Amino acid sequence: MVIGYDDAAHVTDAVRSALAQGPAVREVVAVDDCSTDGSAALLDRLAASERRLKVIRRRVNSGGCGTPRNTGLAAVTSPYVMFLDSDDVLPPGAVDALLTAATGTRAEVVGGLCVRRELPSGREVPWQARLYALHAVVPHPARRPRLVHDTLCVNKLYRTGFLREHGIRFPEGRFPYEDVVFTARVLAAAPRIALVPDRVYTWHVRRSAERLSISLNRAGVENWRARTEACRQAYEVLLGAGQKELARVARAKFLDHDLRMYVRELGLRDATYRRAWWELTRAHLAEYDADDWARNPAAPGRLVGRVVLASPQPRDLPRLRELAARPARLYPPYARAEDGTPVWSADLPQISLEPLLTRPVAELPLAVDAELRPAARGTRLRLRLHELYGRLAQAGPETVEARWRHRDDGEVTVRGTTALVPSAGSAGSADGGWSAEATVDLPALAAPGVSTWDLRLRIRFREGVSREVTAHALAGAGLLRRRAVPSARHGVVLVQPYATHSGALALRVAPGVRGVLSVARGRLRRLLH
Repeated sequence: MVIGYDDAAHVTDAVRSALAQGPAVREVVAVDDCSTDGSAALLDRLAASERRLKVIRRRVNSGGCGTPRNTGLAAVTSPYVMFLDSDDVLPPGAVDALLTAATGTRAEVVGGLCVRRELPSGREVPWQARLYALHAVVPHPARRPRLVHDTLCVNKLYRTGFLREHGIRFPEGRFPYEDVVFTARVLAAAPRIALVPDRVYTWHVRRSAERLSISLNRAGVENWRARTEACRQAYEVLLGAGQKELARVARAKFLDHDLRMYVRELGLRDATYRRAWWELTRAHLAEYDADDWARNPAAPGRLVGRVVLASPQPRDLPRLRELAARPARLYPPYARAEDGTPVWSADLPQISLEPLLTRPVAELPLAVDAELRPAARGTRLRLRLHELYGRLAQAGPETVEARWRHRDDGEVTVRGTTALVPSAGSAGSADGGWSAEATVDLPALAAPGVSTWDLRLRIRFREGVSREVTAHALAGAGLLRRRAVPSARHGVVLVQPYATHSGALALRVAPGVRGVLSVARGRLRRLLH
């Protein structure tokens, strides 16, 4: 089933990708949600030459995705159904892989790998890849609690009779994140689930589109209100069905995924948004009970949530942003209560950080400062690893490996390992640290056009323990200024270190005169818009 609204540029590609699955697809139901851009006419013309395509036109726009999906569900005659959005596509073989698993395992639901494809770059990121690493059959969702984290409805095949027997539908009207509630309703009905490692759905992410998708449009606080409401309903659905463990996991997922994602973006919002966001979040977290907070108390999302819940007004936003990063970074200062217990801050001693004293070093939220100094005689990367309540001195940091990973294809091009040495006068102290300095091969990063590189660090300790981290981008003294660096290979290389939404150091590189002009044109376009 395909749903769409005012998406004439993509809807026929979506439908054709479904029809191209072959004879396994008996019908494609396309629901047009009262488009005004000619989408329905395009579908009608396609249906005139394709008997498997049935077009349904809604007379009133619903404002969301749930209602047209419910409309399509009512019209489905096939024994199994999938959902497809008009701006996405099904990769070849997707339906065969899912249908084979459904019939071979007698599963009511079969899930496969969804890949997020960033456009126009083409960068692909698998969604919940751990769930779909191997073929598996889950006789009851409680046997695989991780299923709660995959809230997408589009990367799955459902037995139509199962959905109808249990009255499982989407929330109606303008209800963003409708698939969060739908997925909870599916899991609450305790289906037999099969998982396949095949790629079954390509999710197109167009962040530069003139009209962002409902879920991507996070600039207004109403988006956050909708997300918290969807997560609240999902919890209540699971709890009401007696799925207490899955309900707990749903709340934990909110802390680890949803909350951390929005906290990383708070620095982009104005003060009015932040105050409203803070109030909404505190109201939502106030519904959590002691058991929700007790599990894994040192987890970054739980620490972020506890700070928000304990504070009537927004506070410590830069530090919370660092903690919400992936991997998490707990930035100084490292306060202690009067009895010496590690705490969030002197004025929030009730937020204990004591679990960090026993957490494995490989899981600690290590904080590293990074500064990049591009220069013609050699670009230098300077790093400082902060001590964390004496844990690192015990573990003995020895070396740091710096790797520059291409943002689009994930390829690591430049890497180098250097020794970590105690910072002057601070070795082993509570606020001490270690430092390292390395030369960066800037010409090796100068790919054609404009390329973006993320810095990844691997800290190695005594006895072979290691921890992969990102680094906080220091911003003082013009460190994040764009610079033109002479290059024997390219003539000139334009370099700009910058901080990501989570505060991590990243790097944009444009080689040669063409690259410089490309950056200038891009900046001009942004100024004009």
